[in-house]
Amino acid sequence: WGSRRWPRTAQHALGPIVRPLMRALAVRTRSRQHYPPSSISPEFLVNGTPPDTSEYRRLVEDGFSTWRLEINGLVETPLSLTLAELHQMPVQTQITKHHCIQGWSGIAEWRGIPLSAILDACHPLPAARFLIFNSYQLDISGHPFYESLDISLGRHPQTILADQMNGEPLPVRHGAPLRLRVETELGFKMVKWLRGIEFVADYRDLGAGQGGSREDNMFYEQAVGI
Repeated sequence: WGSRRWPRTAQHALGPIVRPLMRALAVRTRSRQHYPPSSISPEFLVNGTPPDTSEYRRLVEDGFSTWRLEINGLVETPLSLTLAELHQMPVQTQITKHHCIQGWSGIAEWRGIPLSAILDACHPLPAARFLIFNSYQLDISGHPFYESLDISLGRHPQTILADQMNGEPLPVRHGAPLRLRVETELGFKMVKWLRGIEFVADYRDLGAGQGGSREDNMFYEQAVGI
């Protein structure tokens, strides 16, 4: 009753208890998911709808030829990468299981650029502790959708920026032209329709200060390792 009446208070009270345990148990784990092609789900569910803005519609119409991934913040070398430039970077393919906080799961093959390659290219400063993934999508409060990720997860071997799904270009409904895949976290952290990545020392100055759009609006926990 109390958590429903005062959800933010409950979130803040439980966070100091839950967060250290989550970080100790999950943040430094290494996902070793490896499913065979025969396990790929015939239908992979999706939450949310593509951005309904003129800006995003223009990008879809021109095949994302003018799209760029903006990488900035606490880095030595800010980047602005086209899809063609991303395709020149190392790529990897993985068949993994997606776990949604709503209780469903699905298996798919994802191909993309290891996020570690992005870190190597932009050289994060020592003060950078979190990655902020910004989307073209709006959250339920009408603000740009974002999520945060501990920078240590950026070098996990199965954390990638995916541009293909099941051997085909990433569908719009699944996040085209680029989406995050971080297989040690619940699905809501895997931002779709990526606009940019910002390196920050702290996420508490962003949005409502909880670490992401779901955390701000739906009182989820910032660290959700599985």
